[in-house]
Amino acid sequence: MAAVRAVLFDKDGTLIDFQNTWAPTFHTLMSELAAGDRLKAERLAAAAGFNLEAVRFEADSVLIAGSNDDIADAFAEILGLSDPKALAEDINARIGAMSLPHLSPFDDLVPALDRLAGHGLALGIATNDAEASALAQLDALGLTQRFAAVIGFDSGHGAKPSPGMVSGFCAALGLDPQEVVMVGDSLHDMHAGQAAGTRTLAVTTGTVGAEVLAPHADHVAGSLSDAIDWIETLIVRD
Repeated sequence: MAAVRAVLFDKDGTLIDFQNTWAPTFHTLMSELAAGDRLKAERLAAAAGFNLEAVRFEADSVLIAGSNDDIADAFAEILGLSDPKALAEDINARIGAMSLPHLSPFDDLVPALDRLAGHGLALGIATNDAEASALAQLDALGLTQRFAAVIGFDSGHGAKPSPGMVSGFCAALGLDPQEVVMVGDSLHDMHAGQAAGTRTLAVTTGTVGAEVLAPHADHVAGSLSDAIDWIETLIVRD
């Protein structure tokens, strides 16, 4: 096995708390789209797998591992709009800024990135969020420069679980896939990494438990810090 030279992270549920960041964001979004119509808001929430009263995504929500485009058709139909693509573009253009008041990075995010930087590893992000949204969040956290590449579902490589993002990252940095660890909290992340040929490291900081992730990952960690512990075992030291 090749020594690890880079780490490619999922974002939501891996670097930032998915529920605390996106649940209030989507509550605001659906309220704006429904324009005060309670029935429309309830129908939008049902399509998104969202509990309006609890302001939480349901465990089986398509948006937990998917992209905003995955619900555009349903949202457009509920809102009586004829162009789902235009609606998706509108949502993707403003959802990143809308999320910033709720942005909730995990407490150990910066220390974890510091540890990896200390080993000279290249870092990247592959997210089913839009690229502009991901960059807006990283800018707000002051972390953009930490990452050699930030790839969204709309960056031209497709969305996870297809391997395009992961393969694109490897190609851009001149890396063999075996030199990369794909870190994520969903099966989409694990399947994308496996298909691209990387090592796969699952974290249980999202909404999926270890019992689901373990059969699809080389290792499962309970936190980002624990994930870095495992990555450090793969680094060849001079």
